[in-house]
Amino acid sequence: MTQRPLTIGRLAKAAEVNVETIRYYQRVGLIVEPLKSLEGFRVYSSEVINRIRFIKRAQKLGFSLQDIAHLLESGEGHCNDVREQAEVKLKQIEVQIKDLQSIRKTLKNLISECNTGGESECCPIVQSLTENSARTSTKKGAGANRQDFTSATKY
Repeated sequence: MTQRPLTIGRLAKAAEVNVETIRYYQRVGLIVEPLKSLEGFRVYSSEVINRIRFIKRAQKLGFSLQDIAHLLESGEGHCNDVREQAEVKLKQIEVQIKDLQSIRKTLKNLISECNTGGESECCPIVQSLTENSARTSTKKGAGANRQDFTSATKY
């Protein structure tokens, strides 16, 4: 039995991505677009499946497509370069975690300020968001005892 050619649809299914993902990776240079065969369709090598899986795993670790392109260029023989890039990514993630913890703390404080006994005239969360949007330019106003919500929302 002969193996069916690995067309873009079959490649997408094997790599568990959308066809448009493959096309995008081709446009940005992460995957080489093969020439059309005599039958009029493009046939991919099975190595492309592993390359796409590599890209998806690297994305899950927080690497951007630009970072991934550099990782792919570096290859196996440049472990120091790859390690340095991973260390930079780790530092970025640690900053994001710190920021997310700050956001978490702020949200917990705002939730605890809410009147859980029912509807009230003024919601502390809405009030804080309103005050902080006004404080973005003035850095003054009521609610100054609350953590500055705008500093905890970079994302």
